[in-house]
Amino acid sequence: MKSTAKLLGATLFLAVGSTSQAADIIEGASVDYCRVVGTSNLVLTDNIVDLKTEVVRLMDESVAAANSSEWIHSSRPVFVWASEAKVACGMAYGYLKTNYRDEDTLNKCECFHDRMVEYMN
Repeated sequence: MKSTAKLLGATLFLAVGSTSQAADIIEGASVDYCRVVGTSNLVLTDNIVDLKTEVVRLMDESVAAANSSEWIHSSRPVFVWASEAKVACGMAYGYLKTNYRDEDTLNKCECFHDRMVEYMN
């Protein structure tokens, strides 16, 4: 009975110890996927009509890439970034339809689209 309790205690100790180490690794390895720190060009666009047009263009290109068998079956992560971009751009466009400029989704839209294009080349 005592050996079972010791074994259980040791198992819990190892499990808790490895969890805290994993958390430390995750916290230390933050990756900035966008090379531009700060505001995207989309956010800096003053004209709402031009902004909507550009967001729709980025979204359409992302949807086309996400639906393309060339990128779906590719070893490059174009499909992943295209999928992320189409969601972010779709959300940004949804906000823009109500004349609300959500900077977070605009930044993500441009960032994810740029990453998609980067991996295409």
